[in-house]
Amino acid sequence: MPSNSPEQMRALLERVRTIALVGASEKTNRPSHEVMEFLQEQGYRVIPVNPRIAGKTLLGETVYADLASLPEPVDMVDLFLAPERTDALIDEAIELSIPALWLQIGVINEDGAARAEAAGLTVVMDRCPKQEIPRLGVSRLPGRA
Repeated sequence: MPSNSPEQMRALLERVRTIALVGASEKTNRPSHEVMEFLQEQGYRVIPVNPRIAGKTLLGETVYADLASLPEPVDMVDLFLAPERTDALIDEAIELSIPALWLQIGVINEDGAARAEAAGLTVVMDRCPKQEIPRLGVSRLPGRA
């Protein structure tokens, strides 16, 4: 069962420091771009993942092709992908022992979420951190006392 209770989401957002945002877009009108920018403004380190623009720079961060290419461990993967494209990324997050998986609004993969939870990952599904941070009053953000 995904960790969508307010308490579970707040705890996750307060402990996360580095996020891999899969499906990051260089197009400023795309939700993934807006969310990445918002998370950076909140003090999170957000590393963009998108094989189509790998090697480019997006909002000051190098874009990587996949999770295995990331230069450092991340605390959470935020998926901006069509649900039918999430299985491989979920399995990669499990394999890399990434502690948490966040599936954006409309990104619903019950079987993938169950696999991730069975492997010990915290999973939030069909939610957006840009909406949840202000709604939950997340106060202890990375880099801020």
